[in-house]
Formats: sequence, structure tokens, C-alpha cells
Amino acid sequence: MDEEYDVIVLGTGLTECILSGIMSVNGKKVLHMDRNPYYGGESSSITPLEELYKRFNLPDSPPESMGRGRDWNVDLIPKFLMANGHNCNFKPLFESPDLMGMFEKRRFRKFLVFVANFDENDPKTFEGVDPKTTTMRDVYKKFDLGQDVIDFTGHALALYRTDDYLDVPCLETINRIKLYSESLARYGKSPYLYPLYGLGELPQGFARLSAIYGGTYMLNKPVDEIVMEGGHVVGVKSEGEVARCKQLICDPSYIPDRVRKAGQVIRVICVLSHPIKNTNDANSCQIIIPQNQVNRNSDIYVCMISYAHNVAAQGKYIAIVSTTVETSEPETEIEPALELLEPIDKKFVAISDLYEPTDDGTESQVFASSSYDATTHFETTCNDIKDIYKRMTGSDFDFENMKRKQNDVFGEDEQ
Repeated sequence: MDEEYDVIVLGTGLTECILSGIMSVNGKKVLHMDRNPYYGGESSSITPLEELYKRFNLPDSPPESMGRGRDWNVDLIPKFLMANGHNCNFKPLFESPDLMGMFEKRRFRKFLVFVANFDENDPKTFEGVDPKTTTMRDVYKKFDLGQDVIDFTGHALALYRTDDYLDVPCLETINRIKLYSESLARYGKSPYLYPLYGLGELPQGFARLSAIYGGTYMLNKPVDEIVMEGGHVVGVKSEGEVARCKQLICDPSYIPDRVRKAGQVIRVICVLSHPIKNTNDANSCQIIIPQNQVNRNSDIYVCMISYAHNVAAQGKYIAIVSTTVETSEPETEIEPALELLEPIDKKFVAISDLYEPTDDGTESQVFASSSYDATTHFETTCNDIKDIYKRMTGSDFDFENMKRKQNDVFGEDEQ
């Protein structure tokens, strides 16, 4: 371990594993350590089911009706991926619910055709909309869309967490809806993908990528000290040895003195013996309850997966409800979502603090990721990854280049 590295990464959460993979592909010498004996950190998948009971300090053990413990892979932090965007096997997720009457559908279809044809470099596609000045609120008005459809479009399609986007130029929103539509077109029923055997597969996929490009991995490795000289990082001390480095990436738990609390999120893992009502008995779905519909400042998210994704025993479903905490009674805040899931066989409730770095890391060369938020998609995590990459390298991340290099290693069909 007494070696010099370009980058040391602490923690094997998804953000850290993706950045570790990227840096290795870019030719950097990477050492990746985790104090835990397993991959995934905060975003790990827990198996067998008995382990989940232990993790939540429950005195009882799973009843026989839950099936075999080893058939369960339960994500602590559920996230779906947009299809158009892995060295894992994926399964598409269920389509969006029906929430429009006939006339609304026609108007919405016209709006989606406009979005699909929109090309920011071709004014002929603008239909009187100026992407740099027309607000999204005015675009909705132009197509005469109702409030429910606006909520659905902004929060479920464009994945905004607030309504601030309504009063800024519409270009980014149009591009976000395009991504949703193109992802939907790719898989037919759903724009979302989910890895078989749970999200814990994803960090390991990127870990393998890093290893192929020469990255070194060490699990179960305590971190005694982050060694600083003259205000910037020079290494990490573990079990009496120091590995030296020029840059450090880590999750907030490794540097409590360099992060601040930015709020809380509540997540409730619910075990069900039935699909969610009014979803055509789908074996997976994502529900976003927009803030306006429940008089809140933040959306409530439900993601449901099942035995069809090899994450639960036969005939069982896992629904995970999450939202940003706004009051002193977080469990009351998520009641509108829990009502959709009844009856619930078992609930596991977690309230987590959200942390963000106190500085951008450019001086210290210590780059901390932010905690995973309440959303059930990867939008905010991807933004964090791109942001850290830019601060570390000074340039924007080139997805196409990364994809080409992955294709060279894994072949086209495994992406």
C-alpha cells in the first residue's frame, strides 16, 4: 500500500465507483478503499433478508411466509436508470399511469410531438417558441395543458423536484422530456431500467471496469487519517501505512469536518404480497406524487420492484417510499404514498441526514460526493458525478468516449 497514486477513492457507493472507473479509464493510477467488507456503502443491496432485519435492529426474524432469505436483495436507496443514457443485466420498468381524458390526451400528444421534433439548431421546429427566452410556463399555456398534466410532465418526465423551472427558458426542460421520450422509445413500455439482483450490482460493475484498467481495490480497510500538507491532500493513512495521492474522492462519512448537513430524507421499505393497485398488476413501477397534489414543498417517490427482478421471493414485491423531510413527523408526511400500498406485510423505516461538501475541493483536492437524495432516479447523482469530474479535471465529462472504451472491454451487447 506504501505507493504513490494519482487518485485515492474512499467508499464504494455508486458515485465513488463510477468516478473510480472513469479515472482508471482515463489512465489515472487509482486506489479504491472501503472500511466496509461489502460494496455499495449507502447504496448497497442487502441480502439475505435476515441481514435486513438485523440492520434495522428488529428483534424478530423473517416469518416463513417471506420465503427463502437468500432470494431477497433489498436496495437501501432505490434508483432507476433512464434507458438512453453497464455492465449488468437490466429489466425495463412499467409504463406511466393513465391520468388524462380524451381531449387532454390530444393536447398532450401534440405537445410531445412538438418536443420530439424540436431541434435547437433548426428554427423551423420552434413553432413560435424561443428556447432561450420563452418560459416553460408559456409553452404549457401554448398547448393548453391542465395542472395535473403539468405536474406529471415537470416532475415525472423532466424529473424536476420543484416548480422553479416554470419561469426560466424552456430549452433544458424540452431536452429532459426528449430524453424521457427517447428512452421510452428504446424499450417500448418504460423509459426506466433496473438491474437484475438489485442496485448493488452497479457499483461492482464499475469496480470491475476500474480493475480492468489497473485500479486497485481494498475492502474492509480502515481509514485512520487523511494526510494533508500545506492545505491540500497528500495521502491516506491506514493500519500504519500511508498511500500517497494527488487527489482524493470520498463520500461524506469519511470527512465529517468538510461537509454540512443539508436536510433529511425518510425512506420506508415495504414488503408486499401484491402489486400496487391501479397499475395493471405490474411487477414494477415508479410513482411520483407531485408536491402540489399533497400541499408539500417536495415530491413523494414510490419505487416498486419484485420477484421478477430477482430481488424478492416468488410472489413478493418491495415498494420503497421516500421524500425530503419537511416536518417533525416524517412518517406522517409519507402517508399519502403508504395508503397506495396497503396492505403492507412489513415496514422498515430509515431517516437519514443529507450531507453536502462545504467547499468545491479545488484548493484541498479533496472531492466529497453529496448524500443520495429522496429521488428514485439517477438525475441528481449523475449531476454530482459530472460536477466532481469537472472540478477534478477542469473539463466536461465525455460520455461518448467512456462508452467507446467500455465497448472495447465488454463488447457492445453488454452495455
